[in-house]
Amino acid sequence: MASFKSYINWRRKSFHPLVLVVIAVVAIFVLHNSTFWTIWTDVFTGSKIRGLIFALALLLLCSGLVSVFAIKYILKPFIAALLILSSVTSFYMDQLGVIIDREMIQNVVTTTLMEGKHLVTRSFLIWVGLSGILPAALVLSLKIDHPKIFYSILQNIGFFVFCILGTIILVATDIKGNSSVLRMRIDLKSSFQPLAPITESFLYLAMITRSANLEFNEIGSDATLSSNFKNQKKPNLTVVVVGETARSQSFSLGNYSRPTNSELTNKDIIYYDNVSACGTSTAVSLPCMFSKLDRANYSYEAGSSQENVLDVIQRAGYAVEWIDNNTGDKGLADRAIYTQVTYADDAKFCGEGECIDGILVQEVEKRLPKIKNNTLLVLHQIGSHGPSYYLRYPREFEKFKPACKTSNFFDCTREEIVNAYDNSIAYTDKVIADLISLLQKQDQINTSMMYISDHGESLGENGLFLHGTPYFMAPEEQTKVPMILWLSENYKSMTSIKTACLKTKSTQEYSHANFFHSLLAMTGVQTVEYKPSLDIFNNCGNDDNVQKD
Repeated sequence: MASFKSYINWRRKSFHPLVLVVIAVVAIFVLHNSTFWTIWTDVFTGSKIRGLIFALALLLLCSGLVSVFAIKYILKPFIAALLILSSVTSFYMDQLGVIIDREMIQNVVTTTLMEGKHLVTRSFLIWVGLSGILPAALVLSLKIDHPKIFYSILQNIGFFVFCILGTIILVATDIKGNSSVLRMRIDLKSSFQPLAPITESFLYLAMITRSANLEFNEIGSDATLSSNFKNQKKPNLTVVVVGETARSQSFSLGNYSRPTNSELTNKDIIYYDNVSACGTSTAVSLPCMFSKLDRANYSYEAGSSQENVLDVIQRAGYAVEWIDNNTGDKGLADRAIYTQVTYADDAKFCGEGECIDGILVQEVEKRLPKIKNNTLLVLHQIGSHGPSYYLRYPREFEKFKPACKTSNFFDCTREEIVNAYDNSIAYTDKVIADLISLLQKQDQINTSMMYISDHGESLGENGLFLHGTPYFMAPEEQTKVPMILWLSENYKSMTSIKTACLKTKSTQEYSHANFFHSLLAMTGVQTVEYKPSLDIFNNCGNDDNVQKD
C-alpha cells in the first residue's frame, strides 16, 4: 500500500522537460544497448577510460538531439515512441545478432504481414511489453512542467549547445582514435540505440528519394537469339529456381555430413558450392543477381533504374513468367508475366496461410502442354525462410528429429533449430529432383534448369541467427550459396555444351555476378551486355550460342 502511494505521489510530481530527456536517454542506454556494450567492451578492451569518454560523448549527443523535441505536446509522445522503437530493435539485436543498417531497414519496410508474423514471438512481446510499452505508458502519464515558451526555447537551445559542445570536446580528446573506431567498427555505431534505427531510416528514405528521381534505362536493346536457338523445331524451356535462405554448408552435395540431398545425388546434375551471394538479404541479393551489376557496383539506385536480365531475354523473343511462392519479385517481373501462388487455395500444398514449394512443380506441370515457343520460367521458392523452418516442408517429410516447431527460437535447442532447417533443405532437394524428373520426360521441348539461392543463413554460429548481417562482417554461412545446373539430353545436343567441362570448372569461385551472363548463354540470347568471362558455360562448347552471328 505504501509503495502504491509512493507511486501515486511520484506520478503527481512534475518534471522539467530536460530532466525527462536525460532520464529517458539514460534508460535507453541501460535497457536497450546490451549488444552495443558487448561490442564496446571488445573495442575498448585496452583502454576503459577511452571507452567511457566515448560512451559519455554518445550520451551527451543523444541528450542534445532529443532535447530538440522538448516541446509541449511533442516531448512525451516522442520519448514514448523512442522507448518502444529501441525496445523492438534491441530484442532482435540482442537475441538474434541482427545489426541495424540501411539494408535491414529496407528488409523491414518490404516485409509482408505473412512474413513478419513469424518474427512476433511470445518472447518478443514480453520484452517489448516490459522494456518498451510499460516505460512508454509511464512517460505518458507523467506531469511535465514546461516553462513559458520564451524560457523553454532559451533553455532548450542552451542545453542543446552544452551537449553538442560537450560531445565535441570529449571526442577531441582522442580525435584520431575515435575517428578510427567510427570508421572501422561500423558494428558499434550500428548497434547503438536509439540513433542506429533512426539514422538508418533516414538513409533509407534518402535512397528511395534518389532512386525515384532517376531515369529508367533500357539494356540489351540489341538482344536476339543465336541461330542454334532460332532454328530449332522444338521450343526451349529454361527454368530458374531461386532458392530462399539456402546455404551451401547444409548441402550434402558439398561437404555436409547429413544426407540433405539424397534425391539430387541420383540426378545427373552439376553442383557449385563455392558461390558468393551479392547480399545477405533478399531485398538486396535478388535484384542484384538479376541485374548486370556485380556486388561492388550494385546499389538500390543503380539496380532500380535499369532493366534486368528478364527484360533482355524477353526482348529476344522468350515468353517470361515469374511464379512466386515467396514475398514478391522485388520489381524484377514488372514487365513480364507474374503469378503469385503463396496464398493459393490448394489443400495438397497449402495451409496456415502459405504454401510449400511442391506447388511450384505443379505450376510448371500445368504449363508444359501449352509451351509452343521459347519460354523462361522463374520459380521463386519460400525455401528455408526462417524462423519458421518447420512450415517449409510437409509433416511427413521430417527426416531429422527432434525439429523446432515454433518461430520462437528460445523454446528450442540449437540442435532442434538445425534439424528443422535441414528438413527444409531436404525438402528443397525433393522439389528440385521432382522438377528435373518432370522436365526429363519432355521430348517435345528442349529443357534445362538452374537453381541458385539468394543468400545463406546463420543457425547459431557465433551467436548469430537468421541473416541480414552487413556484408563486411557477415559469416560465410550467410554469404555462400548453392547453385545447381541440369541440362536435358535434347538441350545438350542442341547447344553442344559439354557437361564434363562444366563439372571440371564447378569447383571454381563464382558469385551472383555470373548469373546474368550465364542465363543469357543458357537461353541463347546474344547481346553486347554479355561478358564471356562471367559465363559459367564459357569455353565448354557454348560459343555458338552467345557470340554474335
